[in-house]
Amino acid sequence: MRRPAIPHASIQTPKSAKEVITHTPDPLLSPAEAAEYLGTGVRFIRRLVQERRIRYVKVGRHVRIRTSVLDAYIDDHTVPTLREARSAYRKAA
Repeated sequence: MRRPAIPHASIQTPKSAKEVITHTPDPLLSPAEAAEYLGTGVRFIRRLVQERRIRYVKVGRHVRIRTSVLDAYIDDHTVPTLREARSAYRKAA
């Protein structure tokens, strides 16, 4: 009886990449899914990646974007209301 060369080789691995994506707390999205998530076109997402304005993961030749990165992008580019902006200046030191 031969033992596997790699000790962890007997551990079951997921059968498809979709299983890995659906079970992670912060799923990886394709550019098309990221565009749908933000409500924009795929071209906009690809431009953000090309200009390195957002972080992304390379899985082989495929680009994947975490939802937390998209949420951070939304937070960074949210424009405050005038009331919020003015209240920041009125606070005494």
